[in-house]
Amino acid sequence: MKSCVVLFSGGLDSTTALAWTKARYDRVHALTFDYGQRHRVEIGFARKAARRAGVPHAVLKIDLRPVGGSALTDARIPLPRSAKPARRRAGPPATYVPFRNGIFLALAAAWAEARGLRDLICGFHIADSPDYPDTTKAFVRAMEKAVRAGTKAAFGGPAPRIVTPLLGLGKTDIIRLGLRLGADFSYSVSCYAGAERPCGTCSSCRFRARAWRAVGREDPLLTRLRKGGQR
Repeated sequence: MKSCVVLFSGGLDSTTALAWTKARYDRVHALTFDYGQRHRVEIGFARKAARRAGVPHAVLKIDLRPVGGSALTDARIPLPRSAKPARRRAGPPATYVPFRNGIFLALAAAWAEARGLRDLICGFHIADSPDYPDTTKAFVRAMEKAVRAGTKAAFGGPAPRIVTPLLGLGKTDIIRLGLRLGADFSYSVSCYAGAERPCGTCSSCRFRARAWRAVGREDPLLTRLRKGGQR
């Protein structure tokens, strides 16, 4: 039996990754992290999305606010917002949370091992976020090596894999893949500003809106809000 845990924020990428996983694994769990993020609204919607997908779901709480260094966890750091794409500067953006994906993968590996789940599925991709160091292929391979060395796999147990099916895709292709797989994007929340309704000016909202325009469809989240009289 093939088993896995999906690192599930409930955004576009992890929603597509969850749909991809359901078609390939016998036993699927979704794991969301409550890490003190500014946009904690995503946690409730991740629960709802996992329930609608029929997948067992858990939330692990770990407070990264004392670590600091990110606009997503420190309210003193302004959230970058602009109606137009900002000029890209070298290095991680203000929304980078130091080593967040490394922390998440370490916790997910421990959580999965305790439940007999083998693979860790991540919606990482770098086409729209090349300045995030913890989404690269080299990072994934290094973390996989560390997980195998630090778990029961070191004593001959099943070797965990970190699987990244979206790594080489851009946001538009991720959406198209999700639609082909029947992913439900109507409850996928992406806005960094912390609301269900997109602010339209943070980088996450801009990437998302641009991708749906390229697909030629209305964002299902906006469709749901409009039909519910919230837009």
